[in-house]
Amino acid sequence: MAERNPAIGRGFSVGISRHTSQRMLLLCLFCLLAVLQSSLGDSGASISVALAAGAAAVVSELMVSYRRYGFSKVADSSAAASALILTLLLPNHINPLHAAFGAAFAVLVVKQSFGGIGSNFLNPALGGWLFVRLCWPGSFADGPGASGMAEALLPETASAADTAVRELLNGSILAPFGAWIPPGYVDLFWNPVGGIIADRAVLTLVLWAAVVFAFRAGRWWTSLTYLAVFALLSRLLGGLAEGGELWSGDLLLSLLSGGTLVTAFILLLEPASSARSVPASLVLAVLAAVLSVLFRFSGGQLYGAFFALALVNALGPAFASLERFLLFVPYGKAPRNGGRKWT
Repeated sequence: MAERNPAIGRGFSVGISRHTSQRMLLLCLFCLLAVLQSSLGDSGASISVALAAGAAAVVSELMVSYRRYGFSKVADSSAAASALILTLLLPNHINPLHAAFGAAFAVLVVKQSFGGIGSNFLNPALGGWLFVRLCWPGSFADGPGASGMAEALLPETASAADTAVRELLNGSILAPFGAWIPPGYVDLFWNPVGGIIADRAVLTLVLWAAVVFAFRAGRWWTSLTYLAVFALLSRLLGGLAEGGELWSGDLLLSLLSGGTLVTAFILLLEPASSARSVPASLVLAVLAAVLSVLFRFSGGQLYGAFFALALVNALGPAFASLERFLLFVPYGKAPRNGGRKWT
């Protein structure tokens, strides 16, 4: 039987009306496509990271669940999904052993020690990322984007495909609005340079976003809220980080780098990043966006969105208490008499 978080109506990561294993398999499929897209430009290094993380996650899951549940826990694909999401958050050049340790930590400590799917206070993949980041900071110190500047992720020379698409968009669609796309920005969708695997597979993540919207997966409107607030603040404050003026931030580069899309459409849809009520979920999404901008542009952390979401996850229990007393949202109990349901 599929496990469910009592605080979230339709379970882990993707709220499509399917069994947990089916949701996990769909998520795994798109994560694998992202890894494959990234691997096209790194001689398979991204695949090595994914294999190491996946193997460690499955073995770790079996270690703690096989005696009681046999292979049923592994069969729901949640461990594999956590490992693949973690893979997207890691640089493609990282030592695969570090990815394996991060995946084992995600499953054994973050997930299983709190009771499994839906019971963990922190997204397992995010917990694994923090573990790797803190234990082996040097793994993030090499390659593009290590300086904390997204401009380092742009290719030095725009590809022929980039030039063709830009000429079409700039000449026929954007010209009437006085807007234009600079060289190299279209290449971000299939970037061979990007710092983390998610930034090297933007095109696949855009397709995943389309699936989320098409199936109304999870609380997809929290993703839209996050992106809207993040985009507004990035435009407003992003230029100041480089000595510019207000409203001069590079909006397109901010959205297509720094793990913004994987945060909005994968990490934010996990129960640990949401609340039961609509108002609280919206507040958490706004808070995550504000912190993401602050960590990225004021703190100099290109992947500040991951730190921001980890902090929001940690605040989850406090929001649950506020929901109980302010919005009369039940957590395992019937609502108070006269209480209004906001779910």
